[in-house]
Amino acid sequence: MSSTTRPAPTVGFDLDMTLIDSRPGIRACYLALTERTGTYVDADLAVTRLGPPLEEELAHWFPAEQIAATAALYREMYPAYAVAATSALPGAREAIAAVRAAGGRAIVVTAKHEPNARLHLEHLGIEPDAVVGDLWAERKATALREHGADVYVGDHLGDVRGARTAGAYSVAVASGPCSADELRAAGADTVLTDLTEFPEWLAAYREGFEAARA
Repeated sequence: MSSTTRPAPTVGFDLDMTLIDSRPGIRACYLALTERTGTYVDADLAVTRLGPPLEEELAHWFPAEQIAATAALYREMYPAYAVAATSALPGAREAIAAVRAAGGRAIVVTAKHEPNARLHLEHLGIEPDAVVGDLWAERKATALREHGADVYVGDHLGDVRGARTAGAYSVAVASGPCSADELRAAGADTVLTDLTEFPEWLAAYREGFEAARA
């Protein structure tokens, strides 16, 4: 197959464990939630399974009738405990820059509460073209389609499902709770170790489908 340059791409990125390492901040917030509510949350365990909506994690620790109120409390507490403690993952800024250098648009589509997602990005000086929060797995396809995303990059099996539902090329990074083998088995088109490999991959992707898959 001959190599042809693709037009400027729109690339979607997940947030937690794709662009940012939010584990220290989320751990601190869960510890504070335990102190505030008197209900034990194993913060060390919780941060090993980031990705799904907050309510799914809270369901392990709180009765069903308390989850909505507890989620609201957690989100209210979150800026004070989680934002300053969170860092950008290696390659995050360079990945956004690579999309811009290609003339494309970089968007963030995340299950995280959107105001808190924006706080993280502002604190770290990462400036995507759009941020859409409160969407998980297949529901991410709504935002990906709306923004015309050609590619979606994420670290979780749910991110792969979101990309596939949207008809976007699925790039998975093994920087979160899912292994490279799990991500491949879920149907990721490409699996990278982390975002440090993304600029080189993007250059190959733009030169044609066969080069991107090599």
